Amino acid sequence: MSWAPGVLVRRLPAVPRLLLASQLAFNIGFYLVVPFLAVHLSEDLALAGGVIGLVLGIRTFSQQGLFFLGGGLADRFGVKPVVVVGCLIRIAGFGVLAVVQSLPGVLVGVVLVGFAAALFSPAVESALADQGRQLEEAGVATRAEVFGLDAIASKLGSVTGPVLGALLLGVPFGITCLVAAGVFVVVLVAHVVLLPRDLRTGVGEVEPMTAGWGQVLRNRRFLAFTACYCTYLLSYNQLYLALPVELTRATGGQGALGWLFVLAAVSVLLFQLPVTGRARRVGPRVALPLGFGLMSASFLLVAVLAPLTPPTGSGALAPAVGFVLLLYTGQMIAVPVAQDLVPRLAGERRLGAHFGVLASAGGLAVLLGSTGAGALLDLAETPQPAAAVPWLVLAALPAASAVGLWALTRRPVPTPVGDPS
Repeated sequence: MSWAPGVLVRRLPAVPRLLLASQLAFNIGFYLVVPFLAVHLSEDLALAGGVIGLVLGIRTFSQQGLFFLGGGLADRFGVKPVVVVGCLIRIAGFGVLAVVQSLPGVLVGVVLVGFAAALFSPAVESALADQGRQLEEAGVATRAEVFGLDAIASKLGSVTGPVLGALLLGVPFGITCLVAAGVFVVVLVAHVVLLPRDLRTGVGEVEPMTAGWGQVLRNRRFLAFTACYCTYLLSYNQLYLALPVELTRATGGQGALGWLFVLAAVSVLLFQLPVTGRARRVGPRVALPLGFGLMSASFLLVAVLAPLTPPTGSGALAPAVGFVLLLYTGQMIAVPVAQDLVPRLAGERRLGAHFGVLASAGGLAVLLGSTGAGALLDLAETPQPAAAVPWLVLAALPAASAVGLWALTRRPVPTPVGDPS
């Protein structure tokens, strides 16, 4: 019996295959380091929880918060040069993290690592959106399916990365950073050799970067959608900030962290495409509120159990496992549908700018939210009544987004390209 995603990938032309392979490689390098960065900051550098939250928030903001710039550059100059420069900067960022032992040095490293993704990620996402439109018009695959494959490629990387990172927990953190830099050297060479020079992002002609940003700022419905959607990234980033705290509370250590990422990734590999197909059939009005509601439920689950004394044995991991599975289920339902909705709200033009602004709003939410959550999560390190507080605060944010997205999608949205309905 063939694996459905593999069958679909074999039907794709060379360019979308390369873009999906890019996402796989990006995530291998990313997950080698970032899930274990909080461990390094707390155990090796002895930083407080609020400072760690600030560092992680700055890393995410320097990435997601600057996507608008990377997206605009991709619209203006094309995909290839932006991706290549982004890979070079990420190699430099991992190199810095490999050698520094001070907070200022760490901040320089995480900013470089984040800004690199601000260049290559919106370029690849917007190119996938444009390629997905062409594939849907040709009857090869729907654009939502292409973004489902994108999620699967990302999770394949997030399987490999944490496993390698977990194996490297016994070596100095600097060695792990150098291994990640080596991964991006391979990525860089592949893109220099294989990525087409003329790959664009749905613009069609060369125009000033400000044209895309102006279109975004005039699109009130897209801005409202962006305000609701930004809590997804904040929720997802709690895998790196809040989840280690819960593991420490429940088990006294973070040894299960890498394997929880593997569990989440395997669930995406097995269920992403069937979930995407069903979510697309029920439409954004059902899929988006449902997905964000499940993200909220993931935090509520831990809020209920965090004040309690954890059981002995493997049962202590139950809240963390439930948190990860609920969070990822919500993501599987909502994210491909939302990514398919972005170009439709954008009128299929200037996709780099739209995907960039969407991610930048998420980055701002992470910067503000992770700093506050990092301080609140000090309450959740030991079983006590106040341990529920940070988890309840985090649950309220995607819950509010679920309500907002339900209201926003009450009005008809543009029909997906190639959709006979």
